[in-house]
Amino acid sequence: MSLSSLPFIPSPHQLVALMRRGVICRNTFRKTAEARHDEPYSQRTRPSVEVNMAAVGALGRVARLASRLCGKQRLIFTASAQTRRIASCVDPAHGLTEEQKEFQEVAFNFAANEMAPHMAEWDQKEIFPVETMRKAAQLGFGGIYVQPDVGGTGLSRLDTSVIFEALSTGCVSTTAYISIHNMCAWMIDTFGDTEQRQKFCPDLCSMEKFASYCLTEPGSGSDAASLLTTAKLRGDHYVLNGSKAFISGGGDTDVYVVMCRTGAQGAKGISCLVIEKGTPGLSFGKKEKKVGWNSQPTRAVILEDCAVPVTNRLGAEGQGFNIAMKGLNGGRINIASCSLGAAHACVQLARDHLLVRKQFGETLSNNQYLQFQLAEMATKLVASRLLVREAATALQEKRPDAVSLCSMAKLFATDECFNICNQALQMHGGYGYLKDYAVQQFVRDIRVHQILEGTNEVMRMIISRNLLTES
Repeated sequence: MSLSSLPFIPSPHQLVALMRRGVICRNTFRKTAEARHDEPYSQRTRPSVEVNMAAVGALGRVARLASRLCGKQRLIFTASAQTRRIASCVDPAHGLTEEQKEFQEVAFNFAANEMAPHMAEWDQKEIFPVETMRKAAQLGFGGIYVQPDVGGTGLSRLDTSVIFEALSTGCVSTTAYISIHNMCAWMIDTFGDTEQRQKFCPDLCSMEKFASYCLTEPGSGSDAASLLTTAKLRGDHYVLNGSKAFISGGGDTDVYVVMCRTGAQGAKGISCLVIEKGTPGLSFGKKEKKVGWNSQPTRAVILEDCAVPVTNRLGAEGQGFNIAMKGLNGGRINIASCSLGAAHACVQLARDHLLVRKQFGETLSNNQYLQFQLAEMATKLVASRLLVREAATALQEKRPDAVSLCSMAKLFATDECFNICNQALQMHGGYGYLKDYAVQQFVRDIRVHQILEGTNEVMRMIISRNLLTES
């Protein structure tokens, strides 16, 4: 069927859904997509919220994502697992729906084309790749699990995990920041009122503005409920004093989701405020020098008599700690997914190295010890992926075991994926220790995943507490 024979002019979202349902052929889709290449940026990247996605069936969510491919990134029908040379036993597409496989391909292709070629430079020069992230936002990756009415893509937690795993194969550090940004956007979308959602979420989803999550303080890391940053109510403003430590994006981002004390000691005295860059009294410390995660800046956020409107508070007073923890449940899945991507890339790198590197007259792939090591790496990767995806599903379904599963996934995946990457470096020998080889950067970048979003020791506490208290 040609487009001219349709009784309406389809939007980009409807276009993809029609193709998937067989109403139009892929050639028609591609020709129309190419024609849309010349559309203005705003028309191409900002889908109309009036489009009724239900009208085009269950494919609405992936259609919203895929419609963004009608611009510069026409990637949806390109590479496959075969062309990426993924062994079937570790193929991350296993168990996914057709829709999930499609946006997984979008993410893999974006990682390969837009991120991987620049990963080393971003790391060495400590570049915060703003324009690349905005390109990712054009594909719907700026607000993956934010609701569509404020510019989000409206995908599930499992979908989000699939995307972050794929993106992380191109650059862990950048993907990890994107995951934190998504968490902040979701917190505003979920706990903000209509005015707050409309004010902040559209610019966050397009990544015209970037967000930072501010919970940790110099004196309160794992014991987050003991935070000392105060917010005193004075008229229609809170006046904040205190500081936050290790803030991803600090100083370069535009929106800060800050946990502060508005009441008594303990978790129930904490509230959540959104602070915009440029607010008087908001300043930043020096840029930290880090082992990894160098494509995102890390600074202290300093608050000195910083007046923030009451209208910028998310939820009620005293709800902030609950908001922070709900954000972190998803954040743990996100960061575990970033570890999966790094481990997946390192298994590939190790396999390729074993096939070409020769010692004692034969390739390393003929060494049984290294064969067994590679087999263990692949097994740990797949086991980690299955646990992360189960936890993501539990969180999406709001199951009672979700918090414990998120903690298990974060603990297991970040530990095992680091071990996978470290073993891959060992297999490379001295070459693995050179910055010319990507494996060392994957090792450096994912080491911190065992620390942030709740240390793995805290994950063990959460899991054991659930085991010992649940009757």
